Amino acid sequence: MRLAYLVLPPGLGRSRRVLTAHALTQRALPRSSRTPAPVIPAQSTGRDGDPGYALVRLEVLRTALEAGLPLKRKAWPKRSQLPPLLPQVWGLKLFPRSGGADELALDQRLSTLSGPARAAYALRGLERLEDDGVSRVLTAAGVADAEGALLEAGGVPDRYGLLDSPEFDPCSLQARPTDLMRRRQHLRAALAAGAALLVCGALFGLPGEGWGPEGAAAPPYAQNPAAQAALDPAKLTRVAPAAWRSSARADFSVWPARGDLTGDTGLLRRALAVWARPGGTVGVSATPGTPTGGPAGPPQLLYAGTVDMARVVILHDGWRIARYAEPKDGTRGAALDFARVDGAGRAEAGAVVLGRADGNVRYLTAPWVERAGERDLMKPGSGAMDLALTDGVTAPLASPALRSGACTSWNVLQLTDDTGTRLLTDLGELVPARLTAGRPGSPGEASGAEALRTWEPFACSLGTVRSAGVRSVNAWAFNEQPLPDASGSAAWVCTRAETWRGGGARVLAQFHTPGGTYGAVAAKAENVPACGARDPRVLAGVLWKSEAGDWYLLAAGSRQTASIRASGGVSGSARSSLLTVPAERGVRAELKGKLRDGRSVEGLR
Repeated sequence: MRLAYLVLPPGLGRSRRVLTAHALTQRALPRSSRTPAPVIPAQSTGRDGDPGYALVRLEVLRTALEAGLPLKRKAWPKRSQLPPLLPQVWGLKLFPRSGGADELALDQRLSTLSGPARAAYALRGLERLEDDGVSRVLTAAGVADAEGALLEAGGVPDRYGLLDSPEFDPCSLQARPTDLMRRRQHLRAALAAGAALLVCGALFGLPGEGWGPEGAAAPPYAQNPAAQAALDPAKLTRVAPAAWRSSARADFSVWPARGDLTGDTGLLRRALAVWARPGGTVGVSATPGTPTGGPAGPPQLLYAGTVDMARVVILHDGWRIARYAEPKDGTRGAALDFARVDGAGRAEAGAVVLGRADGNVRYLTAPWVERAGERDLMKPGSGAMDLALTDGVTAPLASPALRSGACTSWNVLQLTDDTGTRLLTDLGELVPARLTAGRPGSPGEASGAEALRTWEPFACSLGTVRSAGVRSVNAWAFNEQPLPDASGSAAWVCTRAETWRGGGARVLAQFHTPGGTYGAVAAKAENVPACGARDPRVLAGVLWKSEAGDWYLLAAGSRQTASIRASGGVSGSARSSLLTVPAERGVRAELKGKLRDGRSVEGLR
């Protein structure tokens, strides 16, 4: 019951999570006592060795994860995604007993995680499973990226003892009545709304102009000259193929129109009409902060052609890219995608996603791109594999955004023009994100040998910023720390993902020890200036276990850090940018540092 309550999405509210947790657990139990039971020892060694418990736990976990999935337009919802029919409580609200400040803080941190990450944290804390066991259970429950879930869950402090508190117990509950005054108000509002509907229906049934004259308002949208111009394929802006060579700008505004269907007036008309008035069967998506309204005037045509089994149109209205796609055999199942690209320069306007299929992605590249290649970011020494370019369209390459299972590779797009070579990565959006490496404020392209070695252990962490409207991601190796057991030095790297909307930047401080395949997330934050051009400084710490079994608090700041002090569960200080203090497993510490110019800096969290 605790496992179901912790994994269910916090957006349901505490009362509904309680009822849903009971419903999911009841459904997971055997349906009939007459069913022959498997052979189980007469005296179990505990739930870890009980196959019956493991089976029920797996079913509860699977349905709790399904309850957090968004509903799809073209698929029936699963039973776990609907409010439970039973149990039901009328006139009362049920919720677990309140805990202390620590429990509340942990509940707030868990609410920021994805469903698989909450499941990973709960399996670690409630079931005392090691990471290998957690990964096996998550995979059996249908989680596509169990390693990513473990990585995300690792960003929350391991306060596992708090999970046994009443705050997370959906079986020991408090009850209180619903708001009686609000019930009465809702009843009155429902009666008033019903009466209004009857009056409106009567008015619509009368002859004449329905609602009456609209005063100084413009004519309806379809009769507005500006709106009609935006929907006219003949008025689409088409840039000359060689315009980019003499233009002072190097962005999407100088892309020529390409593709084998640029003369298909019917296709272009449908794309413009769907952009202005998407029907109920059209799947519409947009990066965060991107409006989906129609164009203010005739947009620019970038592409119209056949991509795999679809007809695709890509348009640009000056600050958005819109991609319309429909099947080759009709318009049923059409899709419309939007992405912000305002302020894009030569580096960010290098490619746009044309389509994704069978785990691969195709790009339309900028007219100035001379060569394209595919590179595995986790294998910096393997080189890039050339990709064929046909009228700016790349051959398909493997997309990490479509991968399922463990993260063993991260393929990126490598583009070369007369100014250099750049790396772009697919994060599940219309415009790939640019990868850079180096000190904030003056980063370089991630295509260099040193930058590739910096990115190698941290490539899989890019999965944490999927579908977040990311414009670029920079990796900055801000320090290197000798390990106390003389097993080499650990690298401290800060990755910062900037978004097209300006706000919402995501920062990860990561820690990588010699011989490890992946970096570990030591701290993460959102909407902070750390590791950015405005504030190129950072301080982070991690609890580390040596091969001898000893635990240490390791902390590092950027090079301008003059001293570090740890307090709380661990006490210690150092007059440098590095701190190493013996510690106990599971302790928490507060980090504070002082820069060489006298300013203070706090640990990233």
